[in-house]
Amino acid sequence: MKLSLPRIATLVATFTALILAIAKVIVGFMSGSVAVIASALDSILDMAVSIFNNIALKISESSPNSKYPYGKGKIEGLAALFEGLIITGSGVFIIYEAVRKILQKETISNFDISIYVMIFSIIVTAALVSFLLYVYKKTNNIVIKSDALHYKTDLVVNASVLVSLIIVKFTGLYWIDYVLSIAIGIYIIKEASEIIKEGFEILLDAALDFETIEKIKEILKKEPLVLDYHCLRTRKAGIRNFVDVHLVMTPDMKLKLAHSIVENVEEKIRNIDKNKKWIINIHADPYDDSLVNKMQEECD
Repeated sequence: MKLSLPRIATLVATFTALILAIAKVIVGFMSGSVAVIASALDSILDMAVSIFNNIALKISESSPNSKYPYGKGKIEGLAALFEGLIITGSGVFIIYEAVRKILQKETISNFDISIYVMIFSIIVTAALVSFLLYVYKKTNNIVIKSDALHYKTDLVVNASVLVSLIIVKFTGLYWIDYVLSIAIGIYIIKEASEIIKEGFEILLDAALDFETIEKIKEILKKEPLVLDYHCLRTRKAGIRNFVDVHLVMTPDMKLKLAHSIVENVEEKIRNIDKNKKWIINIHADPYDDSLVNKMQEECD
């Protein structure tokens, strides 16, 4: 079975994170730098996130069936929640290790190799981010966009660790490494909270983004022979966007013409983002039931 470009991207990200994690773990324990070890743990989690993303993409891209008629796009929400909890735990562990080394007054050795591995990490991560952004532009896949943003934050972490090592090497102020590690731990927890929030939004059927909804409204307003609309509801699940709306048309309109209008509206909505699969359900009303205070009842 041929892999999609987004899934290939997640595999590349997984392999890259694995190489970086191995290099950082070896150097981190050789040097005793908590910041390098923290960065290594972050790379291990990056690898786990990319693996989860690949699995989530594989499942969410599967076709709907009789048991799952709306597809399995919400698996991405479950994966995000799981990833977020794991990442939160890692952030807590990093802070714990930094505090422990402060109390035990441990020092750092082998500065040169630690600096070299962080420079290597920055170069490789920058290349990976460029590749992921290229794939996102080609596919407009939200999972790949999230992965690219996540690895962008890694660039910041890696750069911070590099600066810390250089400062400690030339000043002997070891506390800088520990303070930075605590800052990295807090930063990782903050990023994890955003992932958890996104997972909840998917599972709770959050609406599509504001820009997309405004484009849908503009299509409905400009459609000839459509007098009004109401009960517009949207949600997303993986690569599928769902849209429900009521269109008001004249009561004496022929069914064939009404059907043609509905198909035209559906086609225009699908053209908003051709990389997404759209599930559109349009209800034709012979009158504006909002005028008789029934809109809310009909939408519920």
